[in-house]
Amino acid sequence: MGKQRTDRGLIGINSRVNSSRENNFALLTGLNLKSLIAVGRVKSIVLDELHPRFEELGEWNGLGIIEYDNVQNPSSPQEKYLTAKPLDSSLKNFPLINEIVYILSLPNTEIGDTTTSKTKYYINTVGIWNHPHHNAFPQNSNILPPSQQKDYEQTQVGSVRRVTDQSTEIFLGRTFKERANIHPLLPFEGDRIIEGRWGNSIRFGSTVKGQIEPNEWSSTGTDGDPIIILRNGQGTQTNEGWVPITENINNDDSSIYLTSTQKIPIKVSSTNIYYSYKTKPTAPNQYAGRQIILNSGRLVFNTTEDHLLLSSKKSINLNSVESINFDTTQPIILSTYPVSDGGGVFLGSKIASESVLLGDSTIELLKTLLKELQTLTNILSTQVGVPPGTPLAPTNTQAALTNITITNLLNQLEGLKSKTVKTI
Repeated sequence: MGKQRTDRGLIGINSRVNSSRENNFALLTGLNLKSLIAVGRVKSIVLDELHPRFEELGEWNGLGIIEYDNVQNPSSPQEKYLTAKPLDSSLKNFPLINEIVYILSLPNTEIGDTTTSKTKYYINTVGIWNHPHHNAFPQNSNILPPSQQKDYEQTQVGSVRRVTDQSTEIFLGRTFKERANIHPLLPFEGDRIIEGRWGNSIRFGSTVKGQIEPNEWSSTGTDGDPIIILRNGQGTQTNEGWVPITENINNDDSSIYLTSTQKIPIKVSSTNIYYSYKTKPTAPNQYAGRQIILNSGRLVFNTTEDHLLLSSKKSINLNSVESINFDTTQPIILSTYPVSDGGGVFLGSKIASESVLLGDSTIELLKTLLKELQTLTNILSTQVGVPPGTPLAPTNTQAALTNITITNLLNQLEGLKSKTVKTI
């Protein structure tokens, strides 16, 4: 009775599974792994109409289908290569020619008619070189130049592949040319990293203090503070592409940093900054906290339907090495409170105190004053032949009227000063 009990349930399954370690997966699933999984070397891939079997493989419905050769049992040159579809059509991570992939036999569109109908699918490029740039391996490395044959021979016995002549002669595709200076990213504990083939990547990382290899975002905060780094292009690097690197905001071509507590040592283009402030903002390379940094050779913000809105809890700073230009087919409008209410537009300096005059009103008042003075001088100039000291009634009358006008104008002059714009 005791033996029967131990042969049942999980205990019994465990004993049977461990009795044949080579067939663990098969015992648990009932699948024959040899018939389910194969290993294929990619010979071609459908990416456009130029593929010789484009129509045969379904035209655009065949996008991503590969022709492959079985690695364990290569085809003869006269045979037509087998084909396989990408297993996941929503994530396009297509292999290169001469890369190695897993081939699976799984149900196809005829599953409704027969459950035994199968199609070949491929997944996961095998990371032979453990490198994001490419993982191709030639079917016959003897056809390569002697220096590159040695390169692959050393790899086969366990050495690290180190291409130092810019590229190998492996055929990787019609347009893909190997570069020897593409470096993988150095991971830190807990990171999740997505890497492209050309030095573009997304790191879901965190602050990691005390690591042997330093990074530029862990000088502040505590371990585990999250950060996301999106990088396109690794900038100028050495040709030792097998050496991993970390992101460098001042060297990478374009990048976006989403921080939580980190301080990013960005070198901003304009160093003559914040002269217009009484209390200056923290310099970009000194700020530690939540922020989004966009850094590239050029930034373009464009809207096609609605407004571009910039909103800030404090100030909006525009800082430039050269000029700040406004080009528009409509007016440039600055709306602000009067200085007396804490607002104002200050031209030339943050301590500007001289009020700007209202130009149109000033011109009108000055015209009126000049016309009155012109009338007076005209009258005075027409009094010819009058003895000196003789009272001139017209002159007295006009002088009195002009005096009243001047008094009124003097009272209006104060109102010509702008209540919001100050200059020096």
